[in-house]
Amino acid sequence: MQVQANQRATIPLADQPVGDPQRWLALPILLIGAFLPVLDFNVVNLALPAIRQDLGASSTEIEFVISAYAATYAVFLITGGRLGDLFGRKRLFMVGVAGFTLTSLLCGIAWSPTVLIAGRILQGLTATAMAPQVLASIRVLFPAAEQARALAFYGATFGLANICGQVLGGVLISTHPFGLAWQAIFLINLPIGMVALFGSSVVLRDSRAEHAQKLDLGGVGLLSLTLALLVYPLVEGREAGWPAWMIAMLVACPIVLMAFVRFEARLSTRGGDPLVALSLFRNSGFVAGLIMALAFYMQSSFYLTFAVYLQSGLHKSPIEAGIATLPFAVGYFVSSLFSSTVMQRLGIRALTLGFALEILGFGATLLAVDHVLSHELEPGLVVAGLGFGIVMPSVIKAVLGGVDQRHAGLASGLVISTLQIGAALGVAIIGGVFYHALGTEQTISAYAHAFALALGCNIALIALAALLSLWLAAHQSAVARAVSAPKPL
Repeated sequence: MQVQANQRATIPLADQPVGDPQRWLALPILLIGAFLPVLDFNVVNLALPAIRQDLGASSTEIEFVISAYAATYAVFLITGGRLGDLFGRKRLFMVGVAGFTLTSLLCGIAWSPTVLIAGRILQGLTATAMAPQVLASIRVLFPAAEQARALAFYGATFGLANICGQVLGGVLISTHPFGLAWQAIFLINLPIGMVALFGSSVVLRDSRAEHAQKLDLGGVGLLSLTLALLVYPLVEGREAGWPAWMIAMLVACPIVLMAFVRFEARLSTRGGDPLVALSLFRNSGFVAGLIMALAFYMQSSFYLTFAVYLQSGLHKSPIEAGIATLPFAVGYFVSSLFSSTVMQRLGIRALTLGFALEILGFGATLLAVDHVLSHELEPGLVVAGLGFGIVMPSVIKAVLGGVDQRHAGLASGLVISTLQIGAALGVAIIGGVFYHALGTEQTISAYAHAFALALGCNIALIALAALLSLWLAAHQSAVARAVSAPKPL
């Protein structure tokens, strides 16, 4: 009976017209696994002053509360996705949820900065077991006709997590529920995690890659080192003043990457099971989609530069700054809900529409900050959020749509890791532009100028992504024509 159960688990359900019978019950449970990592990344920002005061943390330790989580999460996402392919996506999801819940408890009871940083590293590590299984399971459990709708809910979950992250931290710290201060932002994960753990045990169907082999430990080590050499300097470089050893890490990154590629190629030649199937990168549409996703998510620097502009430039409180971000987050959340309809009608060109709305919205915001238009930022932020909400699920569908199911977890890890690296790149590069333009001035006009310049960088990157979306649409049309062309006799 166990053998039969395993065989049923590997049936490619997305190739069937009906998919898994419990897929819509499983989706809300899976989406908790997408919600928690994003929430925990955002909610901590508003709690940092309280953490510093209560634990007596230094500036460096406070930075590590954020960066230790972000770096660990980005580095091990691909490995987490591959583990799901090999050992079962339900199993890895449940392990990740249980681990994330326990490490949230550790963070909530942390009695020193060192314990909190250790808890954050473990949180990031367990999130990498949980998060890639969400996209991979959607890819497997839902038939092709329903994947756009499921991905729209996935995108809306990111919007909801951003809204909660911007506001919830301030509310929890201000209201002191059960006599708790900053601890509440971690302990709130406990009931959410327990719901996800119970629900996944009941309604989530397991799936894995067929003919799973041993985990490629050499590949795990080399890829993790490659990403660590890239992500850590990007996360910590600006605050640390770019010391020579961080520059050396960035220089060493492509060298180790080449060693990883050669190792994987040799393993594949010997008939082994490499961590990353290099054949994925022969798909030009997949590669273009990853580059587009990277450029798109570099706009995550917007949250940093906008928060600094609001709090340091306009002297708003953390809660006021969180509320000021809501027009963008609400626009993002609302458009995510109807993005599946847009994707069904426009196909890949939904991406171009979303990017155009973002350019229009951020352009209007830039002009408002420079007082060329009305001083009201809200209309531009809403339009930019509407565009973001259309792009987020569309870019994921564009990248994953042509990937073989046996690589669903790997491809999902690659996509989420690319987004995280894009976020780190955006904060490092565009954040650097912002602070360089700001210089030593502390006037409102100086902050406005720096923020407008950073917004201009975001617009340029979105325009690049829009061009890639046009190329991707043309590429898909050419592939479709080649497939449908009559074959010579």
